Amino acid sequence: MRTTRSTSWSTARSTSTAAVLGLAAATALSACSTPAAAEVPGVTDDKVVIGTHQPLTGPAAAGFASISAATAAYFEYVNAQGGIHGREIEYVIKDDGYNPANTQTVVRELVQEEEVFAIVNGLGTPTHSSVLDYLDQNGVPDLFVASGSLTWNQPDTYPNTFGFNADYVTEGAALAQHAVDTDPDAVVCVLGQDDDFGEGILQGVELVVGDGEVATNQSYSTADQDVTAQLGAMKEAGCTHNVLGTINGFTALAVGTAAQMEWFPKWLVSSSGADYPTLVEYLGEEGTPALEGLVSVNYLPNSPSSEWYELFSEINEEYNDGAPYTGNTTYGMSVGYQFAEALAAAGENPTRESIVAAVESGELRGNGIAPLTFSADDHFAHRTVRIAVVADGVQDFTDDAYEVSESGATPVEPEQAPLENEGIPATE
Repeated sequence: MRTTRSTSWSTARSTSTAAVLGLAAATALSACSTPAAAEVPGVTDDKVVIGTHQPLTGPAAAGFASISAATAAYFEYVNAQGGIHGREIEYVIKDDGYNPANTQTVVRELVQEEEVFAIVNGLGTPTHSSVLDYLDQNGVPDLFVASGSLTWNQPDTYPNTFGFNADYVTEGAALAQHAVDTDPDAVVCVLGQDDDFGEGILQGVELVVGDGEVATNQSYSTADQDVTAQLGAMKEAGCTHNVLGTINGFTALAVGTAAQMEWFPKWLVSSSGADYPTLVEYLGEEGTPALEGLVSVNYLPNSPSSEWYELFSEINEEYNDGAPYTGNTTYGMSVGYQFAEALAAAGENPTRESIVAAVESGELRGNGIAPLTFSADDHFAHRTVRIAVVADGVQDFTDDAYEVSESGATPVEPEQAPLENEGIPATE
């Protein structure tokens, strides 16, 4: 296990009324009492220390290790402009190898030794689930978890935990709705990871096509690098549109296996496994043509035509050593922006209570393709996703977007958040 720490490249300068009232009260308390830095873990006069657990090594590293580097790069950009309320953001990244036992160890180190203000974007359902109770018991803000599990949306049980990703049910429903909207005769099937990732995708698909109406539902284990049997069953079932609840490596494995079988159905993939540059890297030049027409969903400005994409590309060049720009870059920097926006709204003298109140206030906008849905009763950020398609080797958004509720997926117009103040949240 290893730790990385991000500060500025320069010399360190060491919707509900109740929610809105809560934010005002927390901010007023912070402003009036001006607590000493020692009273708020991780907060000093010139710095806010936060932490995360990430798979820098292990089975998930290839798909996700670059996220935290992108987040750190965004924070360095903010720090170079003076930080938030005059404080730099220090991001302590702990490697858990995507192993829940390691996650428990490194998160305890972050809380007890590093004394972080908050945990931000801890990655993975099995990993983060292992520390959920610990963070709750210690009153640590658990912000913007990197997973679409419904586990993070339990405000009565875990009042300090908030998800960041669109939940898996939302993504599954939007993908299925797009399938039947574009082809009323679609035979819809599902291949999903054998945990709540795959279960959530299936639940979303069935929200659209009906319970028991999926032609076949197949699952895989990340420990088994062979999906031949699952793909064979899907082909035998006559599937024309395959909705995938897969991470990038298994998306590539599924598409590549089907191509070897000379079977070319329509692929509709969760945002967790649909990053085109990463899939190209997995499949190689010979396998890349099988990705043409791949449909995915996203809720962030991951389009070359976006002002956010342009800004993040510039930040990536200057503060992330010009690393290859992928969907993980957009994701990681968007997470960074989301935390910076929450910190700005938490007041000049932030407390753990005031930042939770800021997120619940309903006043944060984020940088996504639709307004955030955070509130005191809803701890998920994104209920609207936009369709993207690979065409001529380029993955980009279409005009189609869906808002998902218990009644299904409804077409809506995207409402991309504008880029303001050079991508640094205002503090006034």
